[in-house]
Amino acid sequence: MKANRIVIIPTYNEKENIEKMIHTVRSLDGDFHILIVDDGSPDGTGLIVKGLQQTYPDSLFLIERSGKLGLGTAYITGFKWALEHKYDYIFEMDADFSHNPNDLTRLYDACAKEGADMSIGSRYCKGISVKDWPLGRILISYGASFYVRAILWMGIYDSTAGFVCYKRKVLESIDLDDIQMIGYGFQIEMKYNAWKLKFKIKEVPIVFTDRKEGTSKMSSSIFGEAFKGVIKLKFKKINKSSK
Repeated sequence: MKANRIVIIPTYNEKENIEKMIHTVRSLDGDFHILIVDDGSPDGTGLIVKGLQQTYPDSLFLIERSGKLGLGTAYITGFKWALEHKYDYIFEMDADFSHNPNDLTRLYDACAKEGADMSIGSRYCKGISVKDWPLGRILISYGASFYVRAILWMGIYDSTAGFVCYKRKVLESIDLDDIQMIGYGFQIEMKYNAWKLKFKIKEVPIVFTDRKEGTSKMSSSIFGEAFKGVIKLKFKKINKSSK
């Protein structure tokens, strides 16, 4: 029987983490397939994934892109691929173990067993659950989520979270070609679309741990895009995809 769930992991220079991440996800109960979307990592991340495809020929997939094209476009590419290949539950997560792969099962259960259409691995739905982050970064991240709630009136505590499970009907209903933000603002925009389209969203509390290996991709330009993009979202009409 074909697996019905796939985890999309965008990568850029994640050679320190990607092999362990793939083995860990594949070891979970529930047969989680994996799609890596690699943006031409010069450190050889894509080559590592290709090597592991010999171990997981029917459950590990790779899309290679020509360069750093943005987190949002990587996920959009992955979403379209997953929909084309008929997966029912489509996950997004980071490659660096800041998201605990074991929590994939909890996100799946929230959708498959508890009635949610979209589940979010949330750092902020029960206080602040972040480990090994400097205070400044916690304040920026938590403040960003507070800002989004204040502007959009969206009752999601962790709107910038990148650890998510979608039922396929959610992604089929969102006009993926109309998603504008490509950095971390993409996470806000996707959640806002799902919320405006009346899907049931459930936040699942997680502990977010700062990466131990590799380099963070966060930058001031990413926050700038999100800050401006939230204002634009406030006045944007959200329509269900006609596809």
